[in-house]
Amino acid sequence: MNSSPFDRAITTHHQNSRAVLGEAFPDRLQSILRDTDCARARQVIESWNGYHITPLHSLAGLAKEIGVGNLYYKDEASRFGLGSFKALGGAYAVLRLLAKEIPKLVGKPVSDAEISSGIYSGLVRELTVVTATDGNHGRSVAWGARQFGCACKIYMHAGVSSQREQTIADLGAEVIRVSGNYDASVHQVETDASKNGWFVVSDTSYAGYEDLPRQVMAGYSVMTSEIIEQIQHRAPPTHVFVQGGVGGLAGAVCDRLWREFGKERPRFVLVEPALADCLFQSALQGRPTTVDISEETIMAGLSCGEVSLLAWEILDAGCDDFMTITDDLVAPVMRLLARNGEDPAIVAGESAVAGLAGLAAACRSRELAHALGLDEHSSVLVIGTEGATDPDIYASIVGRSAEEVAPERDN
Repeated sequence: MNSSPFDRAITTHHQNSRAVLGEAFPDRLQSILRDTDCARARQVIESWNGYHITPLHSLAGLAKEIGVGNLYYKDEASRFGLGSFKALGGAYAVLRLLAKEIPKLVGKPVSDAEISSGIYSGLVRELTVVTATDGNHGRSVAWGARQFGCACKIYMHAGVSSQREQTIADLGAEVIRVSGNYDASVHQVETDASKNGWFVVSDTSYAGYEDLPRQVMAGYSVMTSEIIEQIQHRAPPTHVFVQGGVGGLAGAVCDRLWREFGKERPRFVLVEPALADCLFQSALQGRPTTVDISEETIMAGLSCGEVSLLAWEILDAGCDDFMTITDDLVAPVMRLLARNGEDPAIVAGESAVAGLAGLAAACRSRELAHALGLDEHSSVLVIGTEGATDPDIYASIVGRSAEEVAPERDN
């Protein structure tokens, strides 16, 4: 990367003084994302039609350019044909909701298999799930609602593209537009659901609402379990760079990797857009902190101003560093991944590349690289959370369609 935007990158960095170092996963965090919940999520999700383990690419060429020893990229572009890791969370939480509500109506225990079979389709059809979304979580909830047969309403704020709206509508959900930002749509969902008796399936936990966000995170843990198996017989990661949002993904990844590697866990670096840095600000304040999003970031899936409380408990103890990046780093990373060269061409959407962009920017700064302990011996894991979830936006940024970049793959 000779003379690149990363040389001029504007980043902020905060090293977390509260991070627990050199210790096994703390007992006090055990109940947030229980092993039993994660094991059940994997067993169920692996049984769904279309399940396959997504690739973990080893990007030797890009690692060399960036200046690290190994670079692992978990590619979620093909997840259940929905183009995002979110397929693991929202749809699974819909099933868990139905598994809780249908027994109340029939007066006896009901299995996941019975719900999936359609035996109770008449009752399921009378239930309505709702959520707010920037795109991917709502797509997963809508897909889950279609799979299991319940009604679905998805709230989208003004900044979400029409292509992402249409994709969700094509899954049979009713899309309701809300003026304002993502957090405005979240509050509108809460109001309307309470008034109409609908069930909120959110990936954000808050006081009094924890069970379904916990199940969303359990769904995400399936991806981390795959990574742990895929990384065996390779150099273990010394660092993990993962994007923020509300923190659910980061919390699930941090939890599972910490449990797996114990005292030798990798250094965990969370990367957010500078325009939506609720986790960074929470780290500065030492408590969950809400930020007002006055300008939308190009990383639409990360445009969140409120922290998930469950995720924060894990990240406050397990996240070593918090970073923010500016939007101008997104397009160059998307193009780097899309090129044909030593590494496989990868289709990565705008929100997929935040962690990798943070890594690239850090490695171009001697001071920041030193602060993060990055050098030519580092093995870094990043999560490519989405493919071309808006094909038009993707093509406008990369200059080619997803099909042209990786024609043999299901993007």
